[in-house]
Amino acid sequence: MTSRFLRTLRCFIAALTLVSGTPFAADAPSQVAIATKAGPTDPLSLTIEPTAIPKSNSSEPRPVPLLGKSVAPGAIDVLYWSPGVSFDGNSIPRGVLVANGQHSGPTLCLTAVLHGDEHNGLEIVRRVLYEIDPSHLSGAVIGVPIVNLDGFRRGTRYLPDRRDLNRYFPGKEQGSAAARLAHSLFEDVIKSCNYLVDIHTGSFHRANLTQVRGDLTNLDVVDLSRRFGSTVILHNRGAVGTLRRAATDAGIPTVTLETGEPLRIQEREVRHGVAAIQHAMSALSMYPRTLQSKATAPVYFESRWVRVNEGGVLMSGVRLGELVAQGARLGTVTDPVTNHVTNVVAPYPGRVLGLALDQVVLPGYAAFHIGITSTIEEAKAAEPTDALDADSDAPDTPEHDPLESSD
Repeated sequence: MTSRFLRTLRCFIAALTLVSGTPFAADAPSQVAIATKAGPTDPLSLTIEPTAIPKSNSSEPRPVPLLGKSVAPGAIDVLYWSPGVSFDGNSIPRGVLVANGQHSGPTLCLTAVLHGDEHNGLEIVRRVLYEIDPSHLSGAVIGVPIVNLDGFRRGTRYLPDRRDLNRYFPGKEQGSAAARLAHSLFEDVIKSCNYLVDIHTGSFHRANLTQVRGDLTNLDVVDLSRRFGSTVILHNRGAVGTLRRAATDAGIPTVTLETGEPLRIQEREVRHGVAAIQHAMSALSMYPRTLQSKATAPVYFESRWVRVNEGGVLMSGVRLGELVAQGARLGTVTDPVTNHVTNVVAPYPGRVLGLALDQVVLPGYAAFHIGITSTIEEAKAAEPTDALDADSDAPDTPEHDPLESSD
């Protein structure tokens, strides 16, 4: 069998599992209920039953060994990860927050600012960790608020050599500076995780609706994805070299949490991200939280970018999360010299998952990211088709700088 056929078969099995709620393996995750009917713009929806949080029967909570230290049960501590590489050759420590519960349970890891200009994530990690009462926590939560410290200090997405750190995982001990940094994080922190949430925002003057992205051909990732309440879920395997894909390949179920735009701390997006992660912790039986009612999460197996055909001033006419019909006007592009206005229309129905901020654009600029409703048959062969979503083996360098939607 070809690898393409096997990939298609796995996607079909995962899609069918989502719809039928029937696991295909003895160790498959618990049943996932999906609405089988969808309107022209409504996606399949994943319904999550509220669950009671069982009390841990463990009487022997364990210390968390990490980065040469040991965090005792019932404690929150700040450790420091020193990757050993930086632009000037010195090791600059990064803070790592660890909350170790009084009860046994899984280890959930949160990473943020892999891209130095994506700031919402650092505030999400801070709030999640410092709102935890370890006496009620089952397991541990590890948070790295700022991974790409060099990029963060310079206000740029990239490392000082203009490489994208999130294209070099799991890294190499004797590779480039980016590969060494990725290797250090992966070996020193990521391998301690049972679950991982990598937090991102939109890139290059774009904003993303709060959403969970994961490889829905992997049933363990499906199980994790359904824990985030009503947050939109998008099937996306992740580009080669991303932390999400490398960790999933290593057996650590991983999702990307996208929320907001770069170079800002946005209160609404931060609150949504914190609530989604806290919901996941509750659904994983790690932390008590009352789930009042069923939470319905829209699921999209496909998404595409709508590009502008003319250059000029782009003004959006839709909001993030808005459902749009085929032919709906998404925005306009106005020539600042001739005053000629061109409408940007939706070539297919769906939900606005991301959009470009109002700005001056060139022809071909990717302006609106639309989640598309797919049938099961269409989901079988769903693969990224746009350069913004495509998996790429190529390094991100000044000579090769592929535009990516986010992670």
